[in-house]
Amino acid sequence: MPYLAARVPADWQVAHVDEEAEEIDWSVDPDVVGITFHTPSAYHAFNLASRFRSRGTCVAMGGPHVTLLPEEAGRHADVIFVGEAEGLWEEFLHDFATGVYRRVYRRDGPASLTDIPKARKSLYHRRDFTNGVLFATRGCPNRCDFCTIPLMYRHGFRKRPIAEVASEYGSFSGKRIIFWDENIAADKEYAKELFRAIAPYRKWWSSQATIQVSCDDELLAAAAGSGCKQLFLGLESVSQSSMDEVHKGFNRVGDYAQAIRRVHARGIAVQAGIVFGFDHDTPAVFRETVDFLEDAGIQNATFNILTPYPGTPLFQRLEAQGRILTRDWRKYNGRTDVVFQPQQMRPEELLAGFRYANQRFYSLSSVVKRLGASPTQLWWTLPLNLAYRASWAESEWRSSPAAASI
Repeated sequence: MPYLAARVPADWQVAHVDEEAEEIDWSVDPDVVGITFHTPSAYHAFNLASRFRSRGTCVAMGGPHVTLLPEEAGRHADVIFVGEAEGLWEEFLHDFATGVYRRVYRRDGPASLTDIPKARKSLYHRRDFTNGVLFATRGCPNRCDFCTIPLMYRHGFRKRPIAEVASEYGSFSGKRIIFWDENIAADKEYAKELFRAIAPYRKWWSSQATIQVSCDDELLAAAAGSGCKQLFLGLESVSQSSMDEVHKGFNRVGDYAQAIRRVHARGIAVQAGIVFGFDHDTPAVFRETVDFLEDAGIQNATFNILTPYPGTPLFQRLEAQGRILTRDWRKYNGRTDVVFQPQQMRPEELLAGFRYANQRFYSLSSVVKRLGASPTQLWWTLPLNLAYRASWAESEWRSSPAAASI
């Protein structure tokens, strides 16, 4: 949103509300409200839209869920944006000012990633460990069955000019930066050149990549030399059959341990993305996964319940098999609900296994074992683990029957 705010005409007043960090100020009476949201927040977004529209405000919606289900979103908004909004957003604002605008602004071709205005930094309201967020690339060349990225960015993997990315990277006053890319190392030569360009700024950064990043020592060296402190790697599963099942067979499970050692050898911590619920998963997968993560010395992990988002090949397959249990989008959160019938366990078993993995992984004994096996970036990964542990404990308390009755 701060990127789109940078494209608003200078004579417009702009406010940005991040509901993870602040409440909506309902005393403000805007002419236009733009709302972006993921599938689990759809009903909340629709309720917000209804409240604003009842006051005569024009509501524009865009983002992942709108692109996945434009007809549904269109019933709750005055204007929707399907696909990338750059260029279309400015067109809509001009149309709104003249009094005639379309109901649907649809991206038929790739948005230009050249000469992008820098995001309006004053509109970042979170007070966490991050001093800046930007992106260098958009999309991903892979097409995994459960992933929404190919649907959101239908025009393939694209890259911003390196000089422009480096300039924006250097413009942040703080030292800790996140590249919010889906796969920052998808083009290895581009990534190497980018890392060389940002190295002189002497900042620390993290981003997302596939496990394939470990195959190129020159790439890892360039990343580390430019200040990379952590990479989120989509391991997904410790079952090769599961990876083959969802067209992510380029993840070679047998190579995981060596790949992680290569990343650690460069002083880069690993946050593993793990998904439970593939058709080859049995109840044994939860223990096997945490066993592997502990032995590999993984610094952090994000566990998810497999969630078939609408429009993905996974959703289409499960729907054809009659295995979709609900279309209540609030339950498509990957954390508290199972929305499909797993192949080799009951939904309750999948949810219980997910909870077991979180509880065990962030137990004190596991933290000591993992960080002792690989003390990479220990000075901040230890506090982060303890914070995750506390957050998980609080979420479990809030969801327990005793807490709900207070």
